[in-house]
Amino acid sequence: MNYITRNLENVVSQVTKEYPVVLVTGPRQVGKTTMLQKLMEGTDRGYVTLDDLNERNIAKTDPELFLQLHKPPVLIDEVQYAPELFTYIKMQVDKNHEPGAFWLTGSQVFKF
Repeated sequence: MNYITRNLENVVSQVTKEYPVVLVTGPRQVGKTTMLQKLMEGTDRGYVTLDDLNERNIAKTDPELFLQLHKPPVLIDEVQYAPELFTYIKMQVDKNHEPGAFWLTGSQVFKF
């Protein structure tokens, strides 16, 4: 498979140095996850998808445990499936304020 370079890569790389959370949203199947996985190659960033029903269940029922299992820096894919995570991500960011700690993707409209 040939990877298609995206203009957004530079933006993600820059804001990752400044902000603890980067959320990439958009329609399904446009390459959000593929782009972020390409950018995280050679780094220590972890990856978890909430398409996995076991991971989703942990994220929804025990978000604190989920974040202990998936420590930053981490890419959480399809985060919209567990909105319960947002409060715990905020608490961790408020405590540590580590740039680039969380990369999140979602393909649905978020209601904050």
